[in-house]
Amino acid sequence: MDDIAQEATGDQRRRMALLSLFAGLAVGLAALGLYGLLSYLVGQRQREIGVRLALGATPGEILGLVVRGGMTLTLVGVALGIAGSLLAGRLILNLLYGVRSWEPDILAVSATVLLAVAMLGCYFPARRASQVDPMEALRIE
Repeated sequence: MDDIAQEATGDQRRRMALLSLFAGLAVGLAALGLYGLLSYLVGQRQREIGVRLALGATPGEILGLVVRGGMTLTLVGVALGIAGSLLAGRLILNLLYGVRSWEPDILAVSATVLLAVAMLGCYFPARRASQVDPMEALRIE
């Protein structure tokens, strides 16, 4: 009986495993993209960060500045994503039977995961920015 049940659900299990793999890759790409964007922005603002440090800003303030900027971008993206999923849910509602227009649990979990990944993606460029030597940053041209 176990073999019959395994055979009946085998295709669904493979599809779900593949879907889980693609979801993990999407989260990884989101984190990598945010890290790349923030690294670029930190590189562009290196002189400004050097001036801030030379004028007395603490590394913690620089870390907070960069993380706050990255998380602001992420929160805007999450808000737009939730709005888009609500609109898409309304479109799918008429096409599929038994599908609700929105699932608050799924939206909350996905937003939380994306925010946690974004926090990690923001932390490393922010830490690097907070360790900039002000004299080296001011000499870069």
